[in-house]
Amino acid sequence: MAGRERVVRMSVEQPLWRALTAYRVLTLVYAALLAGFGRATFERPWVAVAFLAFLALWTLATLPRVANAASCTKRFLGLDLVVALTGILLTPLADLDAQHIDGPTLPSIWTAGSVLAFALKGGWRWAAFASTLVAAANIVERGEPSEDTFHNVLLVWVASIAIGYVVEVARASERTLARALEIEAATRERERLARDIHDSVLQVLAMVQRRGTALGGEAAELGRMAGEQEIALRTLVSSGLVPTTRVSEDSAEGAVVRVVAGESGQDEEDAEDAECDLRTLLAVHAGSRVSFAEPGAPVLLPAGAARELAAAVSAALDNVQVHAGTDAQAWILVEDEPDAVIVTVRDDGPGIPEGRLDQAEGEGRLGVALSIRGRLRDLGGTAELISVPGQGTEVELKVPKVSRGKAGSAR
Repeated sequence: MAGRERVVRMSVEQPLWRALTAYRVLTLVYAALLAGFGRATFERPWVAVAFLAFLALWTLATLPRVANAASCTKRFLGLDLVVALTGILLTPLADLDAQHIDGPTLPSIWTAGSVLAFALKGGWRWAAFASTLVAAANIVERGEPSEDTFHNVLLVWVASIAIGYVVEVARASERTLARALEIEAATRERERLARDIHDSVLQVLAMVQRRGTALGGEAAELGRMAGEQEIALRTLVSSGLVPTTRVSEDSAEGAVVRVVAGESGQDEEDAEDAECDLRTLLAVHAGSRVSFAEPGAPVLLPAGAARELAAAVSAALDNVQVHAGTDAQAWILVEDEPDAVIVTVRDDGPGIPEGRLDQAEGEGRLGVALSIRGRLRDLGGTAELISVPGQGTEVELKVPKVSRGKAGSAR
């Protein structure tokens, strides 16, 4: 089907990247304040000023690089880590007493942001690599690892690996979600096509088979062939070998769901949202064998939902004609409640034997399962069938006023 594609991106990683962007700016300010308050202890304050000025320019210039996984390249991560390690190793040059006291390094906790970028980009293994290099630089800068140094190094190491592991789990969850959405979209599309086939081709083939058998002669042979094709087509529909909507995923950015829209684009979507009077769609069924009772006021539903509900009513009436006979009487009752629309289709036929619906579904006869229940399920509604042998059948179709989907949008 020719048309445009709407791409909906879902990624649990994106808030983490936004948080990392804010973290880098805040820790830059923190490192500058620490250096400002401790400037009297620096033997070479120009080293601290030069490094922090470079760190400020680097942080602000590279903010777009940490906006998402795609822009955060391996080359950038390497350079960013080099900046952090350089700041750590320059600390003794600016402050000669830095190796003898457990004071902060020049980049301070800004270094953790560099390690966290590795965790978000490549998971816990990348985080372990970056945090290990930071740990080694801190040990070299201190000369002898103290208890506080060991504590800080271990904290960064554990936190970055934990975040990297969480990111990997999130990505696996997104892949699972993408697959679930793909299966759901394929199932819904298959059921929609099956409903269309049942409402048209299968019913025509069944009618040809019945009429051909009744006429006999060459017509009987045509009827037999039509019956064979009906069985083959039902088997094809039941097996799921029908075209389906494609759904793909982008593992780097999260799940990507591609929904195929009609050629008319937004105009078609607006048409599906527009309300129409359900009574006008159901009134065409009224006749000598079908009584139609409706409220005096319009029964408004979104156009797509109204068409699907009318199609379900039509399928129920087709079942009356096929299973209850051409002489059966049917009644359609429309009720407009505050939160839902209820349409009841009742007949005076022989009813449905217990277990017959399950048997028909197992044989691939999906009229009730797809043309009725499937349509109502897609609308967020329900379809209840009550049948007593010898007392007819009643089908109650209930659709909420705010339906979950636009069932007709894919037509």
